[in-house]
Amino acid sequence: MVNVAVAGGSGQVAREVIDALESPNTTIAPGVRWQTVDYGDKAGLIDALQGIHTLLSFVQLLSDPDQASQKNLIDAAISSGVKRFAPSEYGREYLRQVNKNENKLQYTLFQPGLFLDYLAFPYKTAKYFDPLQTIFDFEHRRAIVMEGHEDAIMTLTTVADLAAVVARAVDYDSRWPETGGIRGNRITFSQLLEVGKRVRGRSFDVEKVKVEDLEAGRLETSWGLEAVHQAVSKEEASTLLKAVSIGILLSSSKGAWDSSDELNQLFPDYEFTPVEDFLAKAWEGKP
Repeated sequence: MVNVAVAGGSGQVAREVIDALESPNTTIAPGVRWQTVDYGDKAGLIDALQGIHTLLSFVQLLSDPDQASQKNLIDAAISSGVKRFAPSEYGREYLRQVNKNENKLQYTLFQPGLFLDYLAFPYKTAKYFDPLQTIFDFEHRRAIVMEGHEDAIMTLTTVADLAAVVARAVDYDSRWPETGGIRGNRITFSQLLEVGKRVRGRSFDVEKVKVEDLEAGRLETSWGLEAVHQAVSKEEASTLLKAVSIGILLSSSKGAWDSSDELNQLFPDYEFTPVEDFLAKAWEGKP
C-alpha cells in the first residue's frame, strides 16, 4: 500500500482530497494521522516524511510568498526517499532545478483551471470548500468581460472532480506527467454567459473593460469582488480583489486558463461533472 503525506492538510481543498484518498477504490494506506510540523525545520520535515511514498503540497501561497516552505519540503522529500511530489504552483520551478542533472524526485503539477464551485457563490457545494466570487456573478446575474476577448477559454472543474482525479493519480503505478492538466469543462466566456442565461432565467448584465486599462491597473466597473479568502487580511483585501479580477481577465486572454488534459488522457473512463448540470443543480430554486 502507498503511504501518502499531505502538506497543508488542514486547508479546504486539501481536506476534500484527503477524503477522496480514503476511498475504498484505491490502494492507498487507510487511516489519517495528523501531525504538526515546522516548515522551517528541514531536519524535522525529513523525520516526518520517513516511509512516505507520495507527498502532496497544499501549502497556501499567500502564507509562503518566498516559497521557503515548499523548497524545504522538496529538499526534505528527496532526503527522506519520497518517490513522488505534487507541488503548489510555483514549486515546479525549484523541482526543475533540483532534477536538472539527475532525476531526484518525480513530480506533477495538478492544473484544474478555475473551480466550478466558485460560480455557486454564495452557496456551498462541497463538504469543506467555500466558494469565492469571480468575474462571473451568478447570484446577481452579471459579469465582467474584456472587450474583444469574449471567446477567451476557461477550464472549469469541480473541486470534487479534482479530488477524485488526484486520488487516482496517487494510486497510479506508472510515471506521472510533469504537467497534470485536468480539464473538467472547456468553455468560452460567451458560452458560459449563455449557460448562465439558461440556468438563471435571463441574460447577464455584462460590463466590458479595455485591455489597456487593465494593463495600467485600472478596473472601472460598477461592481467588484467583495468576498476574500480567509488567508487575506482586511487591509490587503481591496487591493488584492482588484488584482485578482484584472489577473483573471488578462491571463484568460492569453490562454492561461485553458488547461491541458494530461490526466483526462491518463484516466479516460473518469466522467467529469458538466458545467451546466452542476450550475443548474446549484442554482435550482435560488432567488
